[in-house]
Amino acid sequence: MKIIVLMKQTFDTEAKITLDGQGKINRQGVNLIINPYDEFAVEEALRIKEKHGGEVVLVSVGADSVQEALRQALAMGADRAVLINPEMEEVDEFTTATILARAVSGLGYDLILGGWRAIDDGSAQVAGRVAEILDLPVVNQVTKIEIEAGKAVATRDIEGGNEVVEVSLPAVLTAQKGLNEPRYPTMKGIMQAKKKPMEKKNLADLGLSADQAAPKVKVLEYFLPKPRAAGKILEGEVPEAVAALVKALREEAKVI
Repeated sequence: MKIIVLMKQTFDTEAKITLDGQGKINRQGVNLIINPYDEFAVEEALRIKEKHGGEVVLVSVGADSVQEALRQALAMGADRAVLINPEMEEVDEFTTATILARAVSGLGYDLILGGWRAIDDGSAQVAGRVAEILDLPVVNQVTKIEIEAGKAVATRDIEGGNEVVEVSLPAVLTAQKGLNEPRYPTMKGIMQAKKKPMEKKNLADLGLSADQAAPKVKVLEYFLPKPRAAGKILEGEVPEAVAALVKALREEAKVI
C-alpha cells in the first residue's frame, strides 16, 4: 500500500509572533516544527504501513528550510520525501493545493493523509482542495481509520458526537487530535533518516508555470491583536459592587 502524507512546517505552538519593520511576520529565531495535525497523519500512515505493508511518502511545499521537518518525519519511519520549492514570495491555499496535487499525481497512491488544518493559518482548505483536483473522496477530522478490502472506514468528529464513513480507496483523509499519539524518533531512526531519499523539485519539474500556480489571495496587511486590558476588581458591599459591575458591563464593556 502506498500512502502519501501531505505535510507542512509551521511555527512552534509556543512561539511568540512578532512583526518586522515592513509589517510582515518576523521568522528570525522562531522554532519550526511539523504541523501537529500533520504529525498525527504521519503516525497513522506508519501504523497502516506496519499493519498492511507498503511505503510512506512525504510531500511538502516550501523553501529548503522545510527539510528539517521532513527529516524528523523520516526519522519517525517514513520512507522518502518530496519537497517542492515554488520559489514564490507569497503562496496561498490554491497555490499549495495545485502544487501538491500535481506532485502527488505523478507518484501513484492508494491513500492520502494530512492534517485537517494547519495551526498557523487555520484555513483547513488544502487537503480538501487536493481531493477536489484529484477527484477523490475526502473525509475530514478523522479520529479512527480502518483499512480493509480496498476501502477505508473512518470515524470522524461531528458536533455532539461522531460519524462513521466508508469510502473506496484511493481517498483523502485528514487527521484530528485523538487519532493517535505520534511516536518519538529513535536514535536509530534519526541516523537512518540522513540516508533516506529526499527529492527536491520546482514548478518546472512538475510541468507547472508560475502563472498556473499564482496565488488567488493577496495579503494586504498583518497585525497583532490589541493587548488584553487589565482586569478590574470591584470592591465594597455586595449591592454596591453588583451595581458597579452592571454599570461597567453596560458602559465600558458594552456587553449588556
